[in-house]
Amino acid sequence: MYTLGIDIGSGSSKTVILEDGKKIIAPVVVPLGTGTVGPEKALAETLRESGISKDQIAYTVATGYGRLICPDADGQISELSCHAKGIHFLIPEADRVVDIGGQDAKALALSPQGKLTAFQMNDKCAAGTGRFLEVMARVLNVPIEELGPLSETSRHPAVISNTCTVFAESEVISQLSAQVPLADIAAGIHNSVAKRVAGMALRLGRPGCMAMSGGVALNSGVVKAMEHEMGCPILVDPLCQLAGAIGAALLAYEKIVKAGE
Repeated sequence: MYTLGIDIGSGSSKTVILEDGKKIIAPVVVPLGTGTVGPEKALAETLRESGISKDQIAYTVATGYGRLICPDADGQISELSCHAKGIHFLIPEADRVVDIGGQDAKALALSPQGKLTAFQMNDKCAAGTGRFLEVMARVLNVPIEELGPLSETSRHPAVISNTCTVFAESEVISQLSAQVPLADIAAGIHNSVAKRVAGMALRLGRPGCMAMSGGVALNSGVVKAMEHEMGCPILVDPLCQLAGAIGAALLAYEKIVKAGE
């Protein structure tokens, strides 16, 4: 049996097919989010890569910002539940998850069974999100995917005191004018994100085992800064950006199994 998860975020669309709730097939990430052709492109690519037709999909669950406007979905489930489910599938030992998306950051507490037990969320401000990093990368004239490796060469990380994206941007421009090395500014940007997000995550208590999901988890500089702020190692799965879509596909599978009991 095949089930499909679609995670439609603010900046990207993710799709994945699960076979019998166990095997991941054709995971796809398209860098176009809600309100664009991103979801449609991601779905088409997943079906093409898998060789599976839409008629063979038993149930489809959509999650993320655009879940309510996804015509291909049979149901919609909150991204909090889907990320919890997806991370538990990828990293079963994790009892805390930080997910940094394009427009928000979330900290989740999980039970040993992967159930969401508590959460903290920042969705009112771009500070500490992927959008914040995109703005800073543009100011530095550095490709976003190079920001992490660049920051790891820093010897004296700059201090970014403003958490507001607009004021932090001005602060970074001032540091560029003062000829502060790019690597030090990049490290300072990552430390700024980590301080804000770790402060939110620690409201849930100290983690036993911590994981990160979302596209920002692929930024090694942010992960390293988060480890420093949290005081513990952080696990990142190669499919971390697809945690929401994987969770959606798992919940779709569970719905079909339950309906057949």
